[in-house]
Amino acid sequence: MARRRGIGTSSPLSEINMIPLIDVMLVLLIVFIVAAPLLTHAVKIDLPRVSSAPLDARTENVQIAVKADGSIYWNGEAVREEALALRMETAARRTPQPEIHLEADAQTRYALIARVMALSAKSGLGRIGFVSAPERDK
Repeated sequence: MARRRGIGTSSPLSEINMIPLIDVMLVLLIVFIVAAPLLTHAVKIDLPRVSSAPLDARTENVQIAVKADGSIYWNGEAVREEALALRMETAARRTPQPEIHLEADAQTRYALIARVMALSAKSGLGRIGFVSAPERDK
């Protein structure tokens, strides 16, 4: 409530004018209501409906083990990096392509693991799984 003591006195009003704040709030509400449907990036696709049986045959996998000293094993057999690249290229040509299960010691340098992963990607084997042992209870 604004009070003035008399005519000609210039005392400030002591209440906030709420109408401009309400106008701004309503404009922002309308902007958000209009913009919200534009933010969804979903693509509606009508997928075909077919009946199929579950696939019984699991894809084969290749166990690649990398030790902390830099030695690499292909399904338990020690190989060098050159031979590993050749084996990966021949495995990539098979159908279905095998999954790579990568096992590494805890102290293995990341650079060595990254090289093995790069060889896998370069040869065309894109499915890589990391194998770990469960943590022991203390």
